[in-house]
Amino acid sequence: MQEKILILDFGSQYTQLIGRRVRELNVYCEIYPYNHYPAINKNVKGVILSGSPFSVRDANAPKPDLSLIKGIIPLLGVCYGAQYLAHYFGGEVMPSDSREYGRANLGFVDHSNSLLKNISQHSQVWMSHGDTIERLPENYQIIASTADVNKAAFQISGEQTYGIQFHPEVYHTTEGTQLLHNFVVDICGCKQDWTPDSFIETTVKELKAKLGNDKVVLGLSGGVDSSVAGVLLHRAIGKNLTCIFVDNGLLRKDEFQQVLDSYQHMGLNVIGVDARQKFWDDLAGIFDPELKRKTIGRNFIEVFDVEAHKIQDVKWLAQGTIYPDVIESVSVNGPSATIKSHHNVGGLPEKMHLKVVEPLKLLFKDEVRRVGKALGIYPDLLGRHPFPGPGLGIRILSDVTPEKVRVLQEADAIFINGLKEWGLYDKVWQAGVMLLPVQAVGVMGDERTYENVVALRAVASTDGMTADWVHLPYEFLAKMSNEIINKVRGINRVVYDISSKPPATIEWE
Repeated sequence: MQEKILILDFGSQYTQLIGRRVRELNVYCEIYPYNHYPAINKNVKGVILSGSPFSVRDANAPKPDLSLIKGIIPLLGVCYGAQYLAHYFGGEVMPSDSREYGRANLGFVDHSNSLLKNISQHSQVWMSHGDTIERLPENYQIIASTADVNKAAFQISGEQTYGIQFHPEVYHTTEGTQLLHNFVVDICGCKQDWTPDSFIETTVKELKAKLGNDKVVLGLSGGVDSSVAGVLLHRAIGKNLTCIFVDNGLLRKDEFQQVLDSYQHMGLNVIGVDARQKFWDDLAGIFDPELKRKTIGRNFIEVFDVEAHKIQDVKWLAQGTIYPDVIESVSVNGPSATIKSHHNVGGLPEKMHLKVVEPLKLLFKDEVRRVGKALGIYPDLLGRHPFPGPGLGIRILSDVTPEKVRVLQEADAIFINGLKEWGLYDKVWQAGVMLLPVQAVGVMGDERTYENVVALRAVASTDGMTADWVHLPYEFLAKMSNEIINKVRGINRVVYDISSKPPATIEWE
């Protein structure tokens, strides 16, 4: 069995980041709500308590049961986790005189303590809390302090139980990775054997055992997740996997044929379905974004269902679900209020009476790419920007027509190819063009025009939860504007979106 670290989530925005940092050390970990985690067995080498938007002093503050953890296996409390370990075991947490938020530097560091091995004397850390530990229980020792936070880190005497009031998982804590290494490798004794190759070996073995000689159908999107899932399944079950790639008429220019060609070069058994007209007909006259999403999702299910039924004796539906989706569905705050209706396979397992297999459900996005690289998938496919499930349907900010799709595909192709030619594509997390529901006056030659406006969008992000607009060179933007207006019939004005998320979202719909 795989050794692991458990991370108990108290609702912090940073919890997934703790998981990713631990995984980057080639140590496997799993995230669970603080009040719903699995039994502690010999494979659990240690536990990390996350931060939280709550104060430990709140009446409804999360109160985990640590009776089978604390003092038995290594335990690290981060921010709220540290304050919980102080407050509920005989200490006192009070509101701080001023909110302790932002960069700070450790003044005192106990270098003899295992948690702080190789941490510099004035190491920068990131604070984010409104409360502070006023008094520690008697058997707790301070092992680090900053100018404003006396009890920045502590250890309980006679236990491998630690607390830190800063966040080691964020970029601004410059030696956070070292601290996490000290905890999970040195203190917990993890072997650092969680690698893409070990994941592939284990997963292929498990898929063979689970699926046997059963037939599996997978909906491909052309994106990273479904492609890696397809290659992994193909390695396990070969010809018993059938992949279906649907052209919904909302893909990028020439994408359908390009993606089909790449999949066939990978040896996958792929059925390409041209369903453009069906989607366009059903989207006609629909302006509401959520109704567009639902219409696209429903059509996908109908088309996929028809094609899947042409395959005899299918028992399983494969999905490219990844770990953040799994965490989201069992989060501290319960499942998301709105499941995005463009998740293509929603409703399919019940409708088709299929069992579901999700080979990537333990991986974060960056790990999916690492596994894809180890599987030998083309770098161009692995490096593709995320693309929304409803495709260009939610980048046309009005009703969808074939002509609007053509205009947007042409403009989008110029922008994306331009990013690649200028060496900017890999510096951008996601990019695209939005066709706005407005027309503007322009002049072309001696003629007055009244045509469409498009907005270019390019953002930098690590996971899509937050995003900053990218400062693309003015020369590049000028070139893109000129090319789009000159080459795409129907567009006479180009603007650049300089909004970050939050408050804006990456897509406009």
